[in-house]
Amino acid sequence: MAIKRYKADADTTIVNAFQPGLVTRGTGANMGEADVSEIFSIYGRESTGSQELSRMLTKFSMAEISADRTAGKIPASGSVSFYLRLFNAEHSKTVPRDYKLVIQPVLRSWQEGVGLDLETYKDLTKGNTGANWMSASNTTPWTAVGGDYRTLPSVTFEQSLSTGLEDLNINITSLVEQWIDGTYSNNGVGVRLSSSYEAQYSSSTGEDTGSLINNVSGATKSYYTKRFFARGTQFFFKRPVLEARWNSVIKDDRGDFYYSSSLAPGADNLNVIYLYNYVRGRLTNIPVVGTGPILVSLYSGSYDNTAPSGSKLILYDGGTNVTGGYKSTGIYTASVSVTSALTPLTTLYDVWHSGSNIETTTGVEYFTGSITPLTLAGAVQSSEPVYYLNITNLKDKYRNDETARLNLYIRDKYWNPTIYTVANSTPESTTMVSASYRIFRVMDAFEAIPYGTGSEVSTQMSYDISGNYFDFDMNLLEPGYAYALKFAFYDTSLVSWVEQPEVFKFRVEDYEY
Repeated sequence: MAIKRYKADADTTIVNAFQPGLVTRGTGANMGEADVSEIFSIYGRESTGSQELSRMLTKFSMAEISADRTAGKIPASGSVSFYLRLFNAEHSKTVPRDYKLVIQPVLRSWQEGVGLDLETYKDLTKGNTGANWMSASNTTPWTAVGGDYRTLPSVTFEQSLSTGLEDLNINITSLVEQWIDGTYSNNGVGVRLSSSYEAQYSSSTGEDTGSLINNVSGATKSYYTKRFFARGTQFFFKRPVLEARWNSVIKDDRGDFYYSSSLAPGADNLNVIYLYNYVRGRLTNIPVVGTGPILVSLYSGSYDNTAPSGSKLILYDGGTNVTGGYKSTGIYTASVSVTSALTPLTTLYDVWHSGSNIETTTGVEYFTGSITPLTLAGAVQSSEPVYYLNITNLKDKYRNDETARLNLYIRDKYWNPTIYTVANSTPESTTMVSASYRIFRVMDAFEAIPYGTGSEVSTQMSYDISGNYFDFDMNLLEPGYAYALKFAFYDTSLVSWVEQPEVFKFRVEDYEY
């Protein structure tokens, strides 16, 4: 799973809460430069039934996301998810408990402004720029007080929170894709308490009154105060972000290929192999194949075992061709199950083609690879593997504008070749099917990228014939600091992830320097 984050380019808080003295409301106040944004609802503070509300607006530029999609840095629609992430800002005030936040697209453009005052609401916009409770900008009022939000077609997201100290992490992919393709204008989102948690107010006319929102089914208790860090915060990892996540994991079994065995369930008898089509150093789709299917056949070797020979081998399902498919630009994949009757063969040759084979001249052969198959075997005792780890290409420093591919070498720590082979043997890398990484800041052990071992496995590692690896966007880390990498492997006998003891350190520097 790959991650890319896009920072907010505007945010602010708008309120109809009273200023000190409970006489004048701060409806004209702007807080666009504050380092936090806040959401609250206060019921009955000034009089029975009085309503005071605070809402948050935040916006992300779609230009960078669209450019990254065009450049192939993020996948096409349907293959990537976008999450709105807001980070809790601790404070000394009371926090709400057991409540629900609503995220809705804002209907019209608005100004961020330069106000700072979240306490007395004295940074009034008046003729200055900035959104407030009554106006989207210094020239345009909201149609409805408290902001104009899109209701048709409805794109509303909700998240229930319990302690008031949680971060917000919610999937808003459908909305972001509408912004990217231009179906609707991107004016950001409003974040507020849902109507049943915002303070009740019943207008005699059934309409909003002044700065008060008619909400007859609202709450008759207060929910205050939830704060999130705003984009102006000094804390790099706490700024609001739109996080793109997609499955970029490649599990290429070419270097960990097994003959079918009755010891393994059906799924584990399948081997997934890949074709990487590089043209002048770039991954490129095969023109005739494009994103369509491709055929794969297996052959035994020639007399000197250097090339495919003979007829296509019979596979586990009785056929001779496997239909492979498109993975991503220039990458194709196929699942192969090989009968154990072929066990004497020490090398198999995979030929990727369009209906061709080496016996005829029909069709087109695109690629021929080689595979050294393994055989499953039982054991007489349970094992407790201990590994030696090394990142073979780790650098001391990285620029924060680069994406690095880090290769992890793994072997049995107690690998012990015989005296006859030690002079010319090197231990092969062990492939870990389930491996994950985390990154923390060395200075204070702050978890910059935690293990993602849940349903989305956001830090799961890929593997191929060379071993485990992962690609990491250094822009996810704050420059000017040293960071450390740690790894965890899934132990099936313990049914748990086991963190490895090795620590690998590196530093991230600002590319401008």
